[in-house]
Amino acid sequence: MQTMKNTQTKPLILKCFFFSLFLSVPIFLLSSSRSLERQTSDAPPGNQRAGDLRIRPGYNSYEAYIERQLNKTLNPKLRRIWTTRDWDRKINVFAQFFEDLKQRQLLMNESKALCIGARVGQEVEALRRVGVADSVGIDLVPYPPLVLEGDFHNQPFENETFDFEFSNVFDHALYPDKFVGEIERTLRSGGVCVLHVALSRRSDKYSANDLYSVKPLTKMFGRSELLHLRTVDGFGLDTEVVFRKK
Repeated sequence: MQTMKNTQTKPLILKCFFFSLFLSVPIFLLSSSRSLERQTSDAPPGNQRAGDLRIRPGYNSYEAYIERQLNKTLNPKLRRIWTTRDWDRKINVFAQFFEDLKQRQLLMNESKALCIGARVGQEVEALRRVGVADSVGIDLVPYPPLVLEGDFHNQPFENETFDFEFSNVFDHALYPDKFVGEIERTLRSGGVCVLHVALSRRSDKYSANDLYSVKPLTKMFGRSELLHLRTVDGFGLDTEVVFRKK
């Protein structure tokens, strides 16, 4: 009699086990899938160096990265300096860069221009002063009427909108490939992109990457050709790189 009870109990236990396993597998797969989605969509790339481009560590989420960038952009002392003491000085330096580009036929008065990571818009004002009237900037914090709100990892513009794009904040990109991809997406065929980058020195504490040569840039700008490379003195940035979209 006891043996019969044992034989009846074992199938019941096995049934319960397999039923429990059947329920737990989908839950596990769903949990793993969501974890993978978080890793690929939200998590920053971490401390990576692919050739001559290194992503700085320290960001456990994209939100943490944005918060750190806003700490600089919204700093009252810095914004006061940018709009007073530095205002005309930076506009004059940017104007010289843009005049030189005009002389080399890389920028026209008729160009529709975008400045990426423009803060309070000195470079936009410089473009307008040298005759490029249809110019605007984007930054995480807007500064009307010169700068619109926008994330350079996901520009708020349609495809092929601009003839000219300028930026001196490549080092602030957490995802450099997305930064470049958005430039090539919004730049018209034949349009020009000018970047000021730091190669011989490391950028400021808010930078998200370090660039050691132009090789990573030429690789990321897969839909463009490298036109020009020269040394400049641009507020701590030492190299000007010019691409034209094919």
